[in-house]
Amino acid sequence: MKILFLDLDTLRPDHLGCYGYPRNTSPNIDAIAARGVRFENYYVPDAPCLPARASLISGMLGIHNGAVNHGGTCADLRHQGPTRSFRSQIAEDSLWNLFRDAKMYTCSISSFAERHSAFWFLAGLNEMHNPTGKGGTESAEEVTPTVLKWLDDHADREDWMLHVNYWDPHTPYRAPAEFGNPFAEEPIPSWLTDEVHEFHKTLAGPHTCRDNGMYHGHPNPHYPRQPNDIASPQQLRECIDGYDCGIRYMDDHIGRIVAKLDEQGILDETAIIITADHGENFGELGLYSEHATADHATCRIPMILHWPGLAQQGHVDTGLHYSLDLLPTLCDLLGVRDKKPAHWDGVSFAASVTQGKNTSRDELILSQCAHVCQRSVRWDHWLYIRTYHDGLHPHFEDEMLFDLAKDPHETHNLAQENPTITQQGASRLDAWKDEQLANPPFGPCEDPLEVVLREGGPEHAHHVDEHWLPTYKTYLQRLRDTNRGQWINPILQRHPALTAAL
Repeated sequence: MKILFLDLDTLRPDHLGCYGYPRNTSPNIDAIAARGVRFENYYVPDAPCLPARASLISGMLGIHNGAVNHGGTCADLRHQGPTRSFRSQIAEDSLWNLFRDAKMYTCSISSFAERHSAFWFLAGLNEMHNPTGKGGTESAEEVTPTVLKWLDDHADREDWMLHVNYWDPHTPYRAPAEFGNPFAEEPIPSWLTDEVHEFHKTLAGPHTCRDNGMYHGHPNPHYPRQPNDIASPQQLRECIDGYDCGIRYMDDHIGRIVAKLDEQGILDETAIIITADHGENFGELGLYSEHATADHATCRIPMILHWPGLAQQGHVDTGLHYSLDLLPTLCDLLGVRDKKPAHWDGVSFAASVTQGKNTSRDELILSQCAHVCQRSVRWDHWLYIRTYHDGLHPHFEDEMLFDLAKDPHETHNLAQENPTITQQGASRLDAWKDEQLANPPFGPCEDPLEVVLREGGPEHAHHVDEHWLPTYKTYLQRLRDTNRGQWINPILQRHPALTAAL
């Protein structure tokens, strides 16, 4: 058997044609979706990049594997402890090892392990390639030649799994200038009205409208498609177009891979998995060009599964699923490991793929501890978000509630208007935490979110040292200079350590 695993960084599903996007961003992905199963409500439990892939590779929620941040103690997988044998549990039970169990040769073409010093990502691989050493800033034309050469070199191999990681939708948006802009004359998403844009310009915090450069709005001449200050309607368009061009450019390269499989006469027998590590906010919660929250925009990802001979062609599954549910699903589809590892947190959705059955979970708990510290609950049509550290976004309320059926872009916080539903969300979150900590897979453990808070907060918004203090001082002055000085006191009141350092 042959499996192509397309891991497409920062890919928001509702910017793909097969998920209903009106722009033609993804004709090659759409063609694969038409031959397979598409999952409508598929979420990463722990965002962003490092935590997302930690949960995927380990099969464990971040509260169990410990890797929920981009720095500090919780940027590494939790030590297994006394139960560790000559080889660690992840060396035996990682995602890639499932393909090895099925007698497949495994290869990854990705810079992720180096980017995040996450070398556990390589567990179970026979071979890996880091084409440029650029740590995720490479462009598709720097990756695809390695992919095509690998396929040529292994044309006679019967059983393989090839993991291909593209980064083009990730900031900074980088499609080459010669690619042009196929969306220049097409409207941007209709909910981003002039009124919404004007409101977003009044907000403060990293990757809000006026601070899309995180703590500044200076343009970067190396990345003209990435506006760091979305002050005008034209810059708003440039932001959306930059992201969509990244998707379309990447999709063209996916088309080259598909063409190579067809040329080799193996396309029809090759299973194709298309997914991502997280999505991207474009106005949701007032953020742009970032994956910094535990919300619908950041945590919802695509899952498209073309499995020759098994998958129901064109089926759309609407159930709630975690990305880590993929591990037990693959066990079932590959016919390996009748007894799943006890420490896996996933639930198989294989019956959705093969029979179109409902395998939905009742709820999902979503987490973010790299830019902010938030947890949320996704159930029915509701999203409840609790904020523990606002990541210097003073407009984030401690509790937020959104009706995703009516308000998918999270524009109206219903927490005060719907106290009963809000309490349901809070109770679900508290019950989940108690349950997870009561049954940790490798012995007693502390909630990693609490570790992150104790160490000062999320990696991208906690540095109150000599290196970062000038940035914060300059940023507070930027708020004054851009008529947003009213946010300075709320920021300082919420973050006394910053106040003391200043």
